[in-house]
Amino acid sequence: MSQRIAFLGLGLMGVPMAENLIAAGQDVTVWNRTASKTDALVALGAQAEPTAAGAVANADVVIVMLENGPVVEGVLFDSGASDAISSGAIVIDMSSIPPGMAKDHAARLARTGVGHIDAPVSGGTIGAAEGTLAIMAGGEAATFEKIAGVFAPLGRATHVGPSGTGQLTKLANQVICGGYLAAVAEGLVLATAGGADPTKVREALMGGFADSKVLRLHGERMVQRDFMPGGKCQIFLKDLNTVLDSAGAMSLDLPTATLIRDLYSETCDLGAGETDQAGVLLAVEARNPDARLGDGPDRRP
Repeated sequence: MSQRIAFLGLGLMGVPMAENLIAAGQDVTVWNRTASKTDALVALGAQAEPTAAGAVANADVVIVMLENGPVVEGVLFDSGASDAISSGAIVIDMSSIPPGMAKDHAARLARTGVGHIDAPVSGGTIGAAEGTLAIMAGGEAATFEKIAGVFAPLGRATHVGPSGTGQLTKLANQVICGGYLAAVAEGLVLATAGGADPTKVREALMGGFADSKVLRLHGERMVQRDFMPGGKCQIFLKDLNTVLDSAGAMSLDLPTATLIRDLYSETCDLGAGETDQAGVLLAVEARNPDARLGDGPDRRP
Protein backbone atom coordinates (compact mmCIF):
# COMPACT_ATOMS: atom_id res chain seq x y z
CA MET A 1 0.00 0.00 0.00
CA SER A 2 1.35 3.42 -0.98
CA GLN A 3 2.25 5.75 1.86
CA ARG A 4 3.15 9.43 1.86
CA ILE A 5 6.90 9.46 2.42
CA ALA A 6 9.09 12.48 3.08
CA PHE A 7 12.76 11.82 2.25
CA LEU A 8 15.28 14.21 3.81
CA GLY A 9 18.86 14.09 2.51
CA LEU A 10 19.91 13.34 -1.06
CA GLY A 11 23.58 12.43 -0.90
CA LEU A 12 25.37 9.48 -2.47
CA MET A 13 23.05 7.06 -0.69
CA GLY A 14 19.88 9.08 -0.48
CA VAL A 15 19.31 9.62 -4.19
CA PRO A 16 19.24 5.93 -5.24
CA MET A 17 17.20 5.04 -2.17
CA ALA A 18 14.59 7.66 -3.04
CA GLU A 19 14.61 6.45 -6.64
CA ASN A 20 13.76 2.93 -5.49
CA LEU A 21 10.87 4.17 -3.37
CA ILE A 22 9.47 6.12 -6.32
CA ALA A 23 9.86 3.09 -8.60
CA ALA A 24 7.93 1.02 -6.04
CA GLY A 25 4.96 3.36 -6.40
CA GLN A 26 5.34 5.26 -3.14
CA ASP A 27 4.21 8.89 -2.88
CA VAL A 28 7.56 10.59 -2.22
CA THR A 29 8.31 14.19 -1.26
CA VAL A 30 11.99 15.12 -1.17
CA TRP A 31 14.08 17.82 0.49
CA ASN A 32 17.77 18.58 0.36
CA ARG A 33 19.86 21.57 1.41
CA THR A 34 21.15 21.85 -2.15
CA ALA A 35 17.80 22.11 -3.86
CA SER A 36 19.13 21.25 -7.33
CA LYS A 37 19.65 17.65 -6.17
CA THR A 38 15.87 17.21 -6.12
CA ASP A 39 15.48 17.92 -9.86
CA ALA A 40 16.21 14.39 -11.12
CA LEU A 41 13.82 12.88 -8.57
CA VAL A 42 11.05 15.31 -9.49
CA ALA A 43 11.49 14.16 -13.08
CA LEU A 44 10.81 10.61 -11.85
CA GLY A 45 7.62 11.63 -10.07
CA ALA A 46 8.63 12.97 -6.67
CA GLN A 47 7.42 16.24 -5.18
CA ALA A 48 10.05 18.69 -3.89
CA GLU A 49 9.76 21.08 -0.97
CA PRO A 50 12.10 24.00 -0.20
CA THR A 51 12.08 23.32 3.56
CA ALA A 52 12.34 20.19 5.68
CA ALA A 53 9.24 21.27 7.62
CA GLY A 54 7.30 21.58 4.39
CA ALA A 55 8.41 18.16 3.24
CA VAL A 56 7.31 16.34 6.40
CA ALA A 57 3.91 18.02 6.72
CA ASN A 58 1.20 15.42 6.04
CA ALA A 59 3.74 12.59 5.65
CA ASP A 60 2.93 9.14 7.02
CA VAL A 61 6.64 8.25 7.11
CA VAL A 62 9.68 10.52 7.31
CA ILE A 63 12.99 9.01 6.16
CA VAL A 64 16.16 10.81 7.23
CA MET A 65 19.44 10.03 5.44
CA LEU A 66 22.01 12.62 6.53
CA GLU A 67 25.75 12.74 7.17
CA ASN A 68 26.02 12.64 10.96
CA GLY A 69 24.26 13.16 14.28
CA PRO A 70 24.57 16.96 14.52
CA VAL A 71 23.17 17.33 10.99
CA VAL A 72 20.23 15.06 11.85
CA GLU A 73 19.63 17.07 15.02
CA GLY A 74 19.69 20.34 13.08
CA VAL A 75 17.42 19.22 10.26
CA LEU A 76 14.94 17.24 12.32
CA PHE A 77 14.63 19.43 15.41
CA ASP A 78 16.36 22.80 15.10
CA SER A 79 14.70 23.59 11.76
CA GLY A 80 11.22 23.02 13.19
CA ALA A 81 10.60 19.91 11.07
CA SER A 82 9.72 17.80 14.11
CA ASP A 83 6.95 20.25 15.00
CA ALA A 84 5.42 19.78 11.54
CA ILE A 85 5.27 15.96 11.72
CA SER A 86 1.75 14.69 12.34
CA SER A 87 0.96 12.60 15.39
CA GLY A 88 0.87 8.95 14.35
CA ALA A 89 3.58 9.36 11.72
CA ILE A 90 6.86 7.43 11.93
CA VAL A 91 10.39 8.77 11.53
CA ILE A 92 12.95 6.32 10.11
CA ASP A 93 16.45 7.65 10.67
CA MET A 94 18.71 5.76 8.26
CA SER A 95 21.72 7.96 9.02
CA SER A 96 24.62 6.67 11.12
CA ILE A 97 24.53 8.55 14.42
CA PRO A 98 25.49 7.80 18.05
CA PRO A 99 23.14 5.28 19.74
CA GLY A 100 22.45 7.65 22.63
CA MET A 101 21.36 10.36 20.23
CA ALA A 102 18.99 7.93 18.49
CA LYS A 103 17.41 7.03 21.84
CA ASP A 104 17.02 10.72 22.68
CA HIS A 105 15.37 11.44 19.33
CA ALA A 106 12.94 8.56 19.84
CA ALA A 107 11.96 9.85 23.28
CA ARG A 108 11.47 13.43 22.07
CA LEU A 109 9.32 12.36 19.14
CA ALA A 110 7.27 9.99 21.31
CA ARG A 111 6.13 12.97 23.40
CA THR A 112 4.31 14.31 20.33
CA GLY A 113 2.88 10.94 19.30
CA VAL A 114 5.45 10.28 16.56
CA GLY A 115 7.11 6.88 16.23
CA HIS A 116 10.83 6.44 15.62
CA ILE A 117 13.03 3.70 14.19
CA ASP A 118 16.81 4.04 13.98
CA ALA A 119 17.68 2.08 10.84
CA PRO A 120 21.22 2.64 9.56
CA VAL A 121 22.32 0.64 6.54
CA SER A 122 25.24 -1.25 5.06
CA GLY A 123 25.88 -1.99 1.41
CA GLY A 124 27.17 1.30 0.06
CA THR A 125 26.05 3.01 -3.10
CA ILE A 126 25.83 -0.30 -4.96
CA GLY A 127 23.42 -1.72 -2.39
CA ALA A 128 21.44 1.53 -2.39
CA ALA A 129 21.08 1.44 -6.19
CA GLU A 130 20.21 -2.25 -6.32
CA GLY A 131 17.81 -2.14 -3.36
CA THR A 132 19.85 -4.73 -1.47
CA LEU A 133 20.91 -2.78 1.61
CA ALA A 134 21.28 -4.51 4.96
CA ILE A 135 19.01 -2.43 7.23
CA MET A 136 19.51 -2.67 11.00
CA ALA A 137 16.42 -1.41 12.81
CA GLY A 138 16.06 -0.42 16.44
CA GLY A 139 12.81 0.65 18.10
CA GLU A 140 9.47 -0.79 19.10
CA ALA A 141 8.62 -4.02 17.29
CA ALA A 142 5.07 -2.85 16.54
CA THR A 143 6.38 0.33 14.93
CA PHE A 144 8.83 -1.67 12.84
CA GLU A 145 6.04 -3.93 11.56
CA LYS A 146 4.00 -0.93 10.41
CA ILE A 147 6.73 0.18 7.99
CA ALA A 148 7.89 -3.17 6.60
CA GLY A 149 6.53 -2.19 3.19
CA VAL A 150 8.62 0.98 3.17
CA PHE A 151 11.82 -0.99 3.78
CA ALA A 152 11.08 -3.58 1.08
CA PRO A 153 12.28 -1.54 -1.97
CA LEU A 154 15.45 -0.55 -0.11
CA GLY A 155 16.79 -3.90 1.06
CA ARG A 156 16.53 -6.46 3.85
CA ALA A 157 15.44 -4.99 7.18
CA THR A 158 15.98 -6.78 10.49
CA HIS A 159 14.57 -5.62 13.82
CA VAL A 160 17.46 -5.98 16.29
CA GLY A 161 16.03 -4.53 19.52
CA PRO A 162 14.91 -1.30 21.23
CA SER A 163 15.83 2.26 20.27
CA GLY A 164 19.54 2.76 19.70
CA THR A 165 20.32 -0.87 18.91
CA GLY A 166 20.09 -0.29 15.18
CA GLN A 167 22.93 2.19 15.56
CA LEU A 168 24.88 -0.23 17.77
CA THR A 169 24.50 -2.91 15.11
CA LYS A 170 25.82 -0.48 12.49
CA LEU A 171 28.82 0.19 14.73
CA ALA A 172 29.45 -3.55 14.92
CA ASN A 173 29.23 -3.62 11.13
CA GLN A 174 31.83 -0.86 10.85
CA VAL A 175 34.29 -2.66 13.13
CA ILE A 176 33.94 -5.87 11.12
CA CYS A 177 34.11 -4.15 7.73
CA GLY A 178 37.01 -1.98 8.86
CA GLY A 179 38.92 -5.06 9.92
CA TYR A 180 38.34 -6.66 6.52
CA LEU A 181 39.35 -3.48 4.67
CA ALA A 182 42.59 -3.05 6.59
CA ALA A 183 43.42 -6.76 6.30
CA VAL A 184 42.80 -6.82 2.54
CA ALA A 185 45.03 -3.75 2.08
CA GLU A 186 47.83 -5.24 4.18
CA GLY A 187 47.55 -8.68 2.61
CA LEU A 188 47.75 -7.32 -0.93
CA VAL A 189 50.69 -5.07 -0.04
CA LEU A 190 52.50 -8.04 1.56
CA ALA A 191 52.05 -10.26 -1.48
CA THR A 192 52.93 -7.51 -3.95
CA ALA A 193 56.11 -6.58 -2.07
CA GLY A 194 57.26 -10.18 -2.48
CA GLY A 195 56.72 -10.13 -6.25
CA ALA A 196 53.19 -11.51 -6.63
CA ASP A 197 50.65 -10.01 -9.02
CA PRO A 198 48.00 -8.39 -6.77
CA THR A 199 45.27 -9.04 -9.34
CA LYS A 200 46.06 -12.76 -9.29
CA VAL A 201 46.46 -12.77 -5.50
CA ARG A 202 42.93 -11.43 -5.11
CA GLU A 203 41.60 -14.02 -7.56
CA ALA A 204 43.43 -16.82 -5.75
CA LEU A 205 41.92 -15.84 -2.40
CA MET A 206 38.34 -15.73 -3.65
CA GLY A 207 36.46 -18.88 -2.70
CA GLY A 208 38.69 -19.66 0.26
CA PHE A 209 38.27 -18.65 3.89
CA ALA A 210 39.69 -15.18 3.13
CA ASP A 211 36.89 -14.49 0.67
CA SER A 212 34.44 -11.72 1.46
CA LYS A 213 32.44 -8.97 -0.19
CA VAL A 214 35.20 -6.60 0.91
CA LEU A 215 37.85 -8.67 -0.91
CA ARG A 216 35.71 -8.89 -4.02
CA LEU A 217 34.57 -5.25 -4.24
CA HIS A 218 37.06 -3.17 -2.29
CA GLY A 219 39.96 -5.46 -3.13
CA GLU A 220 39.24 -4.80 -6.79
CA ARG A 221 39.16 -1.06 -6.09
CA MET A 222 42.56 -1.30 -4.42
CA VAL A 223 44.12 -3.29 -7.26
CA GLN A 224 42.70 -0.85 -9.82
CA ARG A 225 43.56 2.13 -7.57
CA ASP A 226 40.00 3.35 -7.96
CA PHE A 227 39.30 5.47 -4.89
CA MET A 228 36.25 7.33 -6.18
CA PRO A 229 33.87 7.29 -3.22
CA GLY A 230 31.07 4.89 -2.59
CA GLY A 231 31.49 5.47 1.15
CA LYS A 232 33.97 8.14 2.21
CA CYS A 233 36.88 7.53 4.58
CA GLN A 234 36.06 10.62 6.62
CA ILE A 235 32.53 9.36 7.29
CA PHE A 236 33.89 5.91 8.12
CA LEU A 237 36.31 7.55 10.57
CA LYS A 238 33.37 9.38 12.16
CA ASP A 239 31.67 6.01 12.71
CA LEU A 240 34.83 4.43 14.14
CA ASN A 241 35.19 7.30 16.62
CA THR A 242 31.58 6.66 17.63
CA VAL A 243 32.45 2.97 18.11
CA LEU A 244 35.17 3.85 20.59
CA ASP A 245 33.05 6.47 22.36
CA SER A 246 30.23 3.94 22.74
CA ALA A 247 32.63 1.23 23.87
CA GLY A 248 34.10 3.57 26.47
CA ALA A 249 30.63 4.35 27.81
CA MET A 250 30.11 0.61 28.31
CA SER A 251 33.62 0.06 29.77
CA LEU A 252 34.63 -2.10 26.82
CA ASP A 253 38.18 -2.41 25.47
CA LEU A 254 38.13 -2.97 21.68
CA PRO A 255 41.76 -3.15 20.52
CA THR A 256 41.02 -4.01 16.89
CA ALA A 257 38.60 -1.12 16.57
CA THR A 258 41.28 1.20 17.96
CA LEU A 259 43.83 0.02 15.38
CA ILE A 260 41.33 0.42 12.55
CA ARG A 261 40.36 3.90 13.74
CA ASP A 262 44.02 4.92 13.81
CA LEU A 263 44.56 3.66 10.25
CA TYR A 264 41.58 5.63 8.96
CA SER A 265 42.75 8.69 10.87
CA GLU A 266 46.09 8.35 9.07
CA THR A 267 44.24 8.01 5.75
CA CYS A 268 42.37 11.25 6.35
CA ASP A 269 45.56 12.99 7.52
CA LEU A 270 47.05 12.12 4.11
CA GLY A 271 44.33 14.26 2.53
CA ALA A 272 42.33 11.20 1.45
CA GLY A 273 39.24 11.76 3.57
CA GLU A 274 37.04 12.12 0.49
CA THR A 275 38.24 8.84 -1.03
CA ASP A 276 36.38 5.54 -0.85
CA GLN A 277 36.88 3.36 2.22
CA ALA A 278 39.31 1.32 0.11
CA GLY A 279 41.57 4.36 0.47
CA VAL A 280 42.90 2.82 3.69
CA LEU A 281 45.38 1.22 1.27
CA LEU A 282 46.99 4.66 0.97
CA ALA A 283 47.79 4.68 4.70
CA VAL A 284 49.29 1.18 4.51
CA GLU A 285 51.39 2.23 1.52
CA ALA A 286 52.49 5.41 3.30
CA ARG A 287 53.90 3.22 6.06
CA ASN A 288 55.66 1.13 3.40
CA PRO A 289 56.84 3.59 0.73
CA ASP A 290 58.59 0.91 -1.35
CA ALA A 291 55.41 -1.18 -1.65
CA ARG A 292 52.69 -0.03 -4.06
CA LEU A 293 49.90 -1.93 -5.79
CA GLY A 294 50.42 -1.41 -9.51
CA ASP A 295 51.91 1.42 -11.53
CA GLY A 296 48.70 3.11 -12.63
CA PRO A 297 47.50 6.51 -11.40
CA ASP A 298 45.05 6.88 -8.53
CA ARG A 299 41.44 7.70 -9.36
CA ARG A 300 40.22 9.91 -6.52
CA PRO A 301 38.10 13.01 -5.95
